[in-house]
Amino acid sequence: MKHRGIWLGVGVLVVCIGAVGGVVQYSRIERARLGVAQGMGPDPVLPAPAGRVLPTVNIAHPVGWKDAEHPTPAAGLAVTAFATHLDHPRWLYTLPNGDVLVAQSNSPDTDIQTVKNRIASLVMGAVGAGSPSPDKIILLRDEHGTGHATLQTVLLDHLHSPFGMALVGNELFVANANAIVKFPYHAGDTHITAPPVKVVDLPAGYNHHWTKNILASPDGRFLYVTVGSNSNVAEHGIAVEEGRARIDRLDLQTATLEPYATGLRNPNGMGWEPQTGALWVAVNERDEIGSDLVPDYMTAVRQGGFYGWPYSYYGQHMDVRVQPPRPDLVATALVPDYALGPHTASLGLAFTATARLLPQSMQHGVVVGQHGSWNRRPKSGYKVIYIPFVEGKPAGMPQDVLTGFLSPDQEHAHGRPVGVVIDQSGALLVADDVGNTIWRVSGAQ
Repeated sequence: MKHRGIWLGVGVLVVCIGAVGGVVQYSRIERARLGVAQGMGPDPVLPAPAGRVLPTVNIAHPVGWKDAEHPTPAAGLAVTAFATHLDHPRWLYTLPNGDVLVAQSNSPDTDIQTVKNRIASLVMGAVGAGSPSPDKIILLRDEHGTGHATLQTVLLDHLHSPFGMALVGNELFVANANAIVKFPYHAGDTHITAPPVKVVDLPAGYNHHWTKNILASPDGRFLYVTVGSNSNVAEHGIAVEEGRARIDRLDLQTATLEPYATGLRNPNGMGWEPQTGALWVAVNERDEIGSDLVPDYMTAVRQGGFYGWPYSYYGQHMDVRVQPPRPDLVATALVPDYALGPHTASLGLAFTATARLLPQSMQHGVVVGQHGSWNRRPKSGYKVIYIPFVEGKPAGMPQDVLTGFLSPDQEHAHGRPVGVVIDQSGALLVADDVGNTIWRVSGAQ
């Protein structure tokens, strides 16, 4: 039996390696017919789906930054390293005293082990997302106001793929992959030894989209919680998507968790639009219907709204792969406000009303961290962009903030931007989970 198990494992490995090779060969046939910009803005171009048996695979191999290398800032901006030598920094949060929290995290590696997902795991490993999760929250402090973190310490450890963070009163909430927990916090704390207190469980088991973000309401009564889908388009059945692909609202007084908006395949970054007070979210859309589909997007979130997943995308565009179809739900699907380009992996989102160190022209909109594609030819994302807002709505096409994460030939990635946040000084901070750096962006002197 022992030898049989060994040979079975070898067989699975051979199948996976062969399948990866086949995917790479097959993926070379398909490529985008449209520019990324055509899949951006309030009215993106949505061509007919490209029928695919396997996804396009176009990997940028991670190489990191050497010596004085850094991303390329747009004209009028400057970039410096706020903190270096981190371990897969994914998400950022600023505390009232100016300290910056960094969730060092990766997948809990609990996805369902189908052949397809084994292939996906190999692909994720190749793009720098396959290492074990550090499971820590690091505290960074700029003690002298120089724009560099002079204190770097572990605030919390022994977590479970942490992502979102929120301080409400004297309680620090952390969204693990499987639950929201809380810790006592006092201003100036550099290490918390108190054990976690579970607030509420979150959908876990096998975790395809594992990142869970949280955002406190302005009055501190609620936490808004993002939960991604457990698949691309419900290929494992709707039952395993129970409680997923949505934003929930947690009442902190009663610990009641209820759906706030649904049909959002993989929502991540959230923020409050400063003029209207509306909740906005960045969402990663579905794959495997070509390099031009489907654009990721950001949108104001309507309470009770349904945004299509898995049955449709961008409103009433039916996805025929999903069986049985639900035309009744599709008829109610809301059209997102603003497309962010196909396969850009738009994750971080931060409004810039407090970004006083950015140029005035970039203080009235939102910045988005685009982690970058692994399944588009040519690649998309791998940058930080700015979208101007007027009267609470996007007004204009995206502008580059940081580029240069990809090598000129697009074969290698120096870094990949994820979380974005405005720090207490008014600068923009960007988490780079391949470059293991937090970048600080301000106006050029």
